[in-house]
Amino acid sequence: MAPEHANPAPAQGFDGARLLRDIRERAQALGLSQIAVSDLQLGDTEAHLARWLEQGMHGTMDYMARHGMTRARPSELLPGTLRVITARLDYLPEQAPPGWRAMEWQRLGQPQQAVVSVYARGRDYHRVLRQRLGRLAEFIARQAQPRVLRAFTDSAPVPEVALAARAGLGWRGKHSLLLHRDAGSMFFLGEIYTDLDLPVDAPLEGHCGSCTRCLDVCPTRAIVRPYVVDARRCISYLSIELDGPIPEALRAPMGNRVYGCDDCQLACPWNRWARRSPLPDFLPRQGLDQATLLELWAWDQGAFEARTEGSAIRRIGYARWRRNLAVALGNARRALTPGDPLQPLLEEALRAALPGADAMVAEHVRWALDQQPGGDAGAPAAARTPG
Repeated sequence: MAPEHANPAPAQGFDGARLLRDIRERAQALGLSQIAVSDLQLGDTEAHLARWLEQGMHGTMDYMARHGMTRARPSELLPGTLRVITARLDYLPEQAPPGWRAMEWQRLGQPQQAVVSVYARGRDYHRVLRQRLGRLAEFIARQAQPRVLRAFTDSAPVPEVALAARAGLGWRGKHSLLLHRDAGSMFFLGEIYTDLDLPVDAPLEGHCGSCTRCLDVCPTRAIVRPYVVDARRCISYLSIELDGPIPEALRAPMGNRVYGCDDCQLACPWNRWARRSPLPDFLPRQGLDQATLLELWAWDQGAFEARTEGSAIRRIGYARWRRNLAVALGNARRALTPGDPLQPLLEEALRAALPGADAMVAEHVRWALDQQPGGDAGAPAAARTPG
């Protein structure tokens, strides 16, 4: 997060349109994909958030409730805010081939493979985006001397999608993510709050129509209705945010997903136009785009710490990482045929880990060992790949 600036008011004759052109040029030079500006009129965002919290759909993410309606009121988070500059940063790796979505579906159907969400295979996006937003904020401070200027990258209760939609960077899809006609949804968002009276961009109409592919493909049915995600069922929440045992009923649908889940994005037709990022930061590290479960299971804590240096994966810690892998190994045991040569290797690896495992990981390892080839705990949701 860039420091908050407290400077004299902009000089008389302030030209907001010209400044915005300069901001866009600077943003492009910094590697940001798109810039747009919104006011603070966020429609039914507050009511939607209140209902979501009342229904407990935030799960154990207590910070969501703790900040209350501040998340939907930008001027309360940073008094004096008049405009929000939202930045889009594409993250699909430059090397992604034209058929990248089909390749991701294929990998989900290979039980022995470990699937990490595309965004987390490279450098931690918080660092990448925070640095660029900070430099952009410094540029704005030099150009206009605003009283209020602060950058945010997942660092405060900010209604990212609502602000981005208000700014015309896209529209909220039925999976709750922002969608862009020419860039899909494979991008990050960051914000700069300011009191500068910049021209605002016009919101866009939604273009999801009657499509329900994201709802239909969700492995755990976490998208309970259009635009509403019950985090308690979402694989991204279960594998990243949840600090404790994964509910047994949701383990089988996780399949071989060990960090995050991209299924709703893979199914979305708009991601045919997802933009490749020219930044090397988002190229896969440590072979995370092709690693097997057994390869990742072989990491001890030292290897985990070393190989996740600078990665978003580091923040979940070694225990949750092992918990997720244990679930995926159990799902692989059930999905592979009884005579598959991998079966004894999976069992051996799991049993060898039991003596040194903490209580939570041990419970998931025992669950994995209980999974039998051809069992009825439920097939991984990759079987529901859209045609």
